[in-house]
Amino acid sequence: MHSMKNFVEELKWRGMIQDIMPGTEEKLMEGPQAAYVGIDPTADSLHIGHLVSVMILKHFQNCGHKPYALIGGATGMVGDPSMKSQERNLLDEATLNHNVAGLKAQLSRFLDFDSDAPNKAELVNNYDWMKDYTFINFIRDIGKHITVNYMMAKDSVKKRLSRESSEGMSFTEFSYQLMQGYDFYWLWKNKGCILQFGGSDQWGNITTGNELIRRMDGGEAFALTCPLIKKADGSKFGKTEKGNVWLDPDRTSPYQFYQFWLNVSDEDAERFIKIFTLLDRETIENAIAAHREAPERRELQRLLAREVTVMVHGEQEYENAVRASQMLFGKSTSEDLRKLDERTFLAVFDGVPTFEIARTDLPLGILDALAVNTQIFPSKGEARKMIQQNGFSLNKDKLTDIGYQLSEADIIDGKYILAQKGKKDYFIIKVNG
Repeated sequence: MHSMKNFVEELKWRGMIQDIMPGTEEKLMEGPQAAYVGIDPTADSLHIGHLVSVMILKHFQNCGHKPYALIGGATGMVGDPSMKSQERNLLDEATLNHNVAGLKAQLSRFLDFDSDAPNKAELVNNYDWMKDYTFINFIRDIGKHITVNYMMAKDSVKKRLSRESSEGMSFTEFSYQLMQGYDFYWLWKNKGCILQFGGSDQWGNITTGNELIRRMDGGEAFALTCPLIKKADGSKFGKTEKGNVWLDPDRTSPYQFYQFWLNVSDEDAERFIKIFTLLDRETIENAIAAHREAPERRELQRLLAREVTVMVHGEQEYENAVRASQMLFGKSTSEDLRKLDERTFLAVFDGVPTFEIARTDLPLGILDALAVNTQIFPSKGEARKMIQQNGFSLNKDKLTDIGYQLSEADIIDGKYILAQKGKKDYFIIKVNG
C-alpha cells in the first residue's frame, strides 16, 4: 500500500486544514480508510460554500480512500444551530426527498459513485437510521452517554446562548449535536467510517461523535475540519448581491458562475486555485509566479474560472461562458450573439436599458425604431448622425444604412434585438407578441 498518496499532506499545502485530531495522518497512512461529510438538504442544490468539503471528499477518494456523502434527511428536519442567529424552517418529507435527489446528482459530478473500484463513493441518508428510532430509546441509548455540561461547553451552543438578541435555543436545536454525534457512531459501527470532515464551525458537533464512539464502544475515531472560506476583504465567500452562487445552472447561470471566479481578487485567486481545483502543486505554483509577474492579465483568475466551471458545468458550458464574457468587452460577432441561449443572453445583458416594441410594428424603419418607438436616441437626427458616422451596431454588426428596416430576421431568441451605441452603450429592444 506504499503507493498511497498522503491525503493530509495534500490538504496542508492547499491550505485546507483548520483543525485535525492527533493521529489522523498516521491512521490514514496505514491503508485505505472510510470517511464522511454531512450535508443538510436545505435546498435542492449545493452552493459554492459546500464546495470545500466536496473537494476534500474528492481528494480523499483520489488518495485511495472511500468517501461517504451523508445527506442529512433527519438532521435537515431539525436544523443546526452552528453560526446561525435564528432557528431554521423545518422542512417536510416531500421537500427533503426532492432536495436529496438534486444533491446526489450534483455530487456525482465530483465523486465516483458508479465504478467497480473498492473505494467508490457511497451516498447515505441519516433519515434511514433515525426514522424508526423512538424518542425513549434514543435518549436512553444515546443521551445517557453525553452530559449536558459537555454539550453546553461547545462553541456553537455558547455563542448562541450568549447573544444579546438571542431568544435562547430550543431543545430541538440543542439535540442536533447528539443527532450528528449519533450519525458518526452509526457510520463508524456499520460502515467503518473512522473520520468525519466538516467546516471549522462543525468541530464541536464532530467531536461529540468521537466522544460517543469512545464512550459507547471504547472505539477510536478521528476528525478534520477545513477553514471557513472568507474573501480577502473579510466578506463572506460565495455570496453576491443576488445571494448564493449555486451549482444548479437554473439558479446561477454558468455564465454568472464563470464570472464569479473571474472577478475574484489577486489574493483570493492565489488561495482559491489551491482549494477549488485539482491542479497539482507544480502547475499551481508556476501559475501563481507567472501571475505575480503580470497581474493585470488576470491569467490566474482565468485558469481558476476555467477549472471550476468545467468541473461543475462541463466543457461546453465553459466555452459558452467565455464566448458570452467576450460579448460585452471583446470582438464578438452576430454569429456569437445568436449562439447564446436566452438564459445566458439575459445574464450577459443584465441591467442593460430595455425598450419594448410590438411584433405587429415590424417591419420598422431603423430611425423610428431608435428614436420614436424607443428612446434609445433622443431624436431621429442624432440616430441618423451616429449611424452615418459608423458608430452604431445592430446585433453586433455595424449598421450604416439609415433606410434599414428592422424585421423578423433581426430577432434573437424569438424576442430580442441588441442595439449598441459606440463601444460601451447597449440597449435591448424586446419584441412582444
